[in-house]
Amino acid sequence: MAQRYGGKFSPDGNSGANPQTGPAPTGRTVTSAAARKRGAARVNLLYLAPVPLLFRAFGQDAIGMAVDLAAAAVLVFGVFTLSEGLKAEAAFEERKVARRPALPRKIIAAALAGLGVFLAAFSPHDSSLFQPLVYGVIALVLHLAAFGLDPLADKNVEGVDQFQQDRVARVVDEAEDQLDRMGAAILRAGDRQLERRVETFQATARHMCRTVEEDPRDLTAARKFLVVYLQGAAEATVKFADLYARRRDPEARAGYTALLDDLERNFTAKTETLMESDRSALDVEIEVLRDRLKREGVRMD
Repeated sequence: MAQRYGGKFSPDGNSGANPQTGPAPTGRTVTSAAARKRGAARVNLLYLAPVPLLFRAFGQDAIGMAVDLAAAAVLVFGVFTLSEGLKAEAAFEERKVARRPALPRKIIAAALAGLGVFLAAFSPHDSSLFQPLVYGVIALVLHLAAFGLDPLADKNVEGVDQFQQDRVARVVDEAEDQLDRMGAAILRAGDRQLERRVETFQATARHMCRTVEEDPRDLTAARKFLVVYLQGAAEATVKFADLYARRRDPEARAGYTALLDDLERNFTAKTETLMESDRSALDVEIEVLRDRLKREGVRMD
């Protein structure tokens, strides 16, 4: 989705800064998001590749037409699968703890590209399959070289048992689903300012997700926020968007904005508490280590 920009003099701009809009995105987040958008735009250009097959199809007999149309359909489905695979890979890379994608979409997309090229090079009137097969293999190899493989292993944090990391992964997956549900619902309201407000809250909630991923011991304290509160926020967003799309009720809008402000304050405060707890635990471990080294006769000058 394209990034909208606004300001003081934009049609939906706000002259004052909202003190409760939460932390601004980091440079790394903005850079990675921009890179993903550029990558997605380049992938979308691949949808143009099957177009010549459509023109060629209607100049052949029935069998040749069927083969060319099938090749075009396979190539289009391959590009769609590649796009979904790149999205899954980006989500995997952003998270500290993540499971590998259930389907290796990029590998499947490479196989579809090879099959599509094979069908495009195949001629019903030529019994030889060698050259089409070579073209298909080349397309598959080049596709894998250009876009790489899917993540084939889970991403875990060292020193934390697998059971705890699985719990964190399940909770964060559910939280991400609710945040995506919020983002999809608010689009129906047709209000750019509210869309940006929801994006800001999503960034705050995802900051808590990353904090929990870095130390899965925080899951118990954050579970209510990432499960109960986000589910309630998603439900409220769906109901508000349906109402606001039918009738521009300013009171409903003000109530929904106040709800987001309250949620964001609570999420921010809880995340800071989790981080303070982590620092306190680190200080305790350092002191214990210092005492042990002192007993062993090691001086830390």
